[in-house]
Amino acid sequence: MMAQNDFDVLVVGGGLVGAACALALQDSGLTIALVEAAPPPVAPQGDGWDSRIYAISPGNAAFLTRLGAWDGLDHARVTTIEAMRVQGDAANAVLEFNAYEAAVPALGYLLESRLLQAALWQRLQQATQVTLYSEVRCQRLDWRDDHVQLTVQDGRTLRARLVIGADGGQSWTRAQAGLSVSSSDYRQLGVVANFATEKPHHGIAYQWFREHGALAWLPLPGQRMSMVWSTPVAHAQELLALSPEALAAEVALAGGHALGELQLITTAAAFPLRLQNAECMIAPRLALAGDAAHLVHPLAGQGVNLGFHDAACLAEVLTARGAQADAGAYSLLRRYERARKADIMAMQVVTDGLHALFASELPGVAGLRNWGMRFTNRQQWLKRRLMAHAMI
Repeated sequence: MMAQNDFDVLVVGGGLVGAACALALQDSGLTIALVEAAPPPVAPQGDGWDSRIYAISPGNAAFLTRLGAWDGLDHARVTTIEAMRVQGDAANAVLEFNAYEAAVPALGYLLESRLLQAALWQRLQQATQVTLYSEVRCQRLDWRDDHVQLTVQDGRTLRARLVIGADGGQSWTRAQAGLSVSSSDYRQLGVVANFATEKPHHGIAYQWFREHGALAWLPLPGQRMSMVWSTPVAHAQELLALSPEALAAEVALAGGHALGELQLITTAAAFPLRLQNAECMIAPRLALAGDAAHLVHPLAGQGVNLGFHDAACLAEVLTARGAQADAGAYSLLRRYERARKADIMAMQVVTDGLHALFASELPGVAGLRNWGMRFTNRQQWLKRRLMAHAMI
């Protein structure tokens, strides 16, 4: 019989991916614990908008529906992506995707980070198979042959057959396991802010590749949009130093006033951009998920979607363990790592390749990439393939 602090699976990190991991395992027959240093998230209300916006693929919206979190969202704060318009250096280098042409209800959904986190935690608090330890800081992990022991700062110890590290790009869990990371600094910051717009956006997501990096405008409910400008550090710092009015004018100009005049409605913030991989996604009695395992450039908006794919895959492997009762068995973890390798590598190759292509100043490269966008836009079969992959 298990002691009170003994579990099959211990999830470290209660962000989007960690919470999804715990929820996805709630019907697996395993006992689950989740440890998170922060208090339970509170959903944004009224006119307060979270500056961190995520694009959720239709496939992951279905995954979150199965977890019971999607239906718990305030859908008045969720925007459907009806179309995408991507423009290169030249005015006629345009790539367009449309939900109607793809015969799907939506290309994706945009919503605030805290909105989704609050919905996941609401489900966690109702899950009888999940024990929550919020506002609890981890202190030490000790590995044994048949379990892992976590000591938290108040002196309590928790034991589990398997630890899932879902605690972000600077993962404490990964460091405790002694796993190194390979990292490539893009020497860019992602500047984020939300704006009220003069013109309606009609559910269109815009992206421009400019001299100062990649600029994305993501539609929010009503006449609002969220900006992500992936740009060199010096330019990012210039943007952050602008007054609200000057920043709105600069962003409107960079987007060709596609939505008319803009008004800043959230404080601008920035985060560093890098490509990063843990040397392994697994170690004895440890599995990494989400940013703890991999980071990608945000220009394709797929970081959190990769993390949800990790959560779904790991839950599937552990639920289908059959006669193998030990959730931390290395053979199970290897199955998870192998299943995720191709998806992660493909997304990193695409995002890193696009960054390199549009950052290049070599002679002839600009003409080549603009020709490539025009060519792709004329090939309906190719666009359908790209959309099908992005919507998983």
